[in-house]
Amino acid sequence: MNSGGGFGLGLGFGLTPTSVIQVTNLSSAVTSEQMRTLFSFLGEIEELRLYPPDNAPLAFSSKVCYVKFRDPSSVGVAQHLTNTVFIDRALIVVPCAEGCRFSPVDDCN
Repeated sequence: MNSGGGFGLGLGFGLTPTSVIQVTNLSSAVTSEQMRTLFSFLGEIEELRLYPPDNAPLAFSSKVCYVKFRDPSSVGVAQHLTNTVFIDRALIVVPCAEGCRFSPVDDCN
């Protein structure tokens, strides 16, 4: 959870801007390198985590990715990729609170 107050959306209402996005509805075939390539066009990436990771021993029907940009303004640009079909699914890109520890089990909204 975000202990800093607010949701980290950077809307100018006392909320702190976030530099992290959560990308869901990812194809099970997507790799972290593909995600890094896609989002690196929007800004410098500090950290990227894909769950389950590329080397996961089990098959999953979908994946989730967290991307932390150096500049919070990249988050707004990244949200414009929502509904963009990547591989075989429409991406869902949402801001993720800074308190997020880059895990799908954390409360990042």
